[in-house]
Amino acid sequence: MEPTPPNTETRADADDAPKKLRDKNRESTRSTQLQLLKAHPGPHNINCSKHHRQQGKQREQGDGVGAEAIVDAVVTNTPVFVRFSASTSSLSGSLVLNNVKLNNVSTAVGIIDGTTVLTGGTTMIDTWVQGNVYTGTDPVGKFVQGYTTSIPKAPSLLDNSGRIFGKTRPTYADYAVSQFVSVKSYGATGDGNTDDTAALQSVFDNFAGCKIIYFDAGTYIVSSTLTIPAGTQIVGEAWSSIMGSGSAFTNQNNPQVVVRVGTSGSTGVAEISSLLFTTRAPANGAIVVEWNVHEPAGQQGATGMWDSLFRLGGAAGTNMQADACASTIPDTGDNCFAEFLGLHLTSGSSAYLEGTWVWLTDHDVDGGGTQTTVYGGRGILSESQGPVWMIGTAEHHVLYEYNLAGASDHYMGLIQTETPYFQPDPSAPAPFISSAAYHDPVFNSSTDAWALYVQHSNNILVFGAGLYSFYQDYVTNCEDTGDCQMRILNVDSSSSASIFSLSTVDSVYQIDVDENGIVSASANPNGFADTVTVWTLS
Repeated sequence: MEPTPPNTETRADADDAPKKLRDKNRESTRSTQLQLLKAHPGPHNINCSKHHRQQGKQREQGDGVGAEAIVDAVVTNTPVFVRFSASTSSLSGSLVLNNVKLNNVSTAVGIIDGTTVLTGGTTMIDTWVQGNVYTGTDPVGKFVQGYTTSIPKAPSLLDNSGRIFGKTRPTYADYAVSQFVSVKSYGATGDGNTDDTAALQSVFDNFAGCKIIYFDAGTYIVSSTLTIPAGTQIVGEAWSSIMGSGSAFTNQNNPQVVVRVGTSGSTGVAEISSLLFTTRAPANGAIVVEWNVHEPAGQQGATGMWDSLFRLGGAAGTNMQADACASTIPDTGDNCFAEFLGLHLTSGSSAYLEGTWVWLTDHDVDGGGTQTTVYGGRGILSESQGPVWMIGTAEHHVLYEYNLAGASDHYMGLIQTETPYFQPDPSAPAPFISSAAYHDPVFNSSTDAWALYVQHSNNILVFGAGLYSFYQDYVTNCEDTGDCQMRILNVDSSSSASIFSLSTVDSVYQIDVDENGIVSASANPNGFADTVTVWTLS
């Protein structure tokens, strides 16, 4: 008998004024997505003073929030909702408000001197922006401070109230102890050396859909594909690890899946929380997780991962620590290959991913933080027809961090990426080879990883993105001139995509269409980052 599904409540309304965003260091200019505003006295403040990067120099003007995007908020009984430190007629702090309900709020957007920019009241704000707005292939944007076209959202991404659907991490607090089964109680060791493939597969085959499967703390080695059936609910203990290891995962010309969630065409519940996925080098041909399962009709968000980490390299047991993969070692051969692909959402899948960080390490986390060179081919490839909610990040992969290929109905909130520090030496796709079978970019016009690559996809909404490039061959001199890479985000002209609150760092172009640079970062300086408030393809 399947355990009773846990509470899938999405979010409650706030009862009072929203919280104040605390800006510090780089966080001061990272896009902020607030899907639920908690009760705090006083207005939501945006300090328009900031750091300006001009012609290789930094001019200090104080710290401030560079870009903020607020969606699906309810604000009640507060005099001022959002307050800027100064008035402006050009980009100086970007703001997006979408689907915001005000109850007895005198001023929706104001200035600290008392000036009202947007009158409040008891009303709904559909879509209101302050910042630079772009359309299609037009390289010239315009500053907008006012209402704009409603944000397009695929219906499958919305809950019954019209908000972006959200689902909190399952806690299973109301389940009896008898409804859990420990993998160690059924023969898995989790000692980081013993092959646990058969023991884990037996647990899934016997208990999926009738018990919640508990991964005791440990590192579980799998040497061939582990299949997690639809209907499975898994919870780990402090990031219990599943590690792909062995010859099955060493050939990038014949990549193999480490963990397969559901089989092609499967439907059912799939919940994974507090697990860590990793590999042991060499793993040139490892597809770390392949996600096939689709939520059942009427069970929105029934397939997902919460607070689960892909940590590839740079840790004890991976064979990819500083002794083998320090950035100062000139040639590491195949010793420092962590994966072929991190996460693959197949065309028949759906997924709710919150706090799911697909991270290729840039330093030895268990060895004092020494900088390392670890190669991972691809971050997240999604061919899913949706719905997909991605609230998380991917970093440092060679070809791309996010690749949407023939995908549909995606919400991407708070995505954050960093380009590999070693690029352009070697230049992408090296040391991998672009594969048409996996819809890889060809790299005719770019030598660096794409942060986001959208091809032949529809109903894609990016709401809050920080895409960063800080190095060239481990040297940060390019930060002085803002050209650590030429291009960072591409949408092809056959896709339908909307991007709100995009902040990039040290990429010459912020947005490409068909790999032609369209939006230049030089037109959108906004403190630490460069910010596009709105871009739509049409």
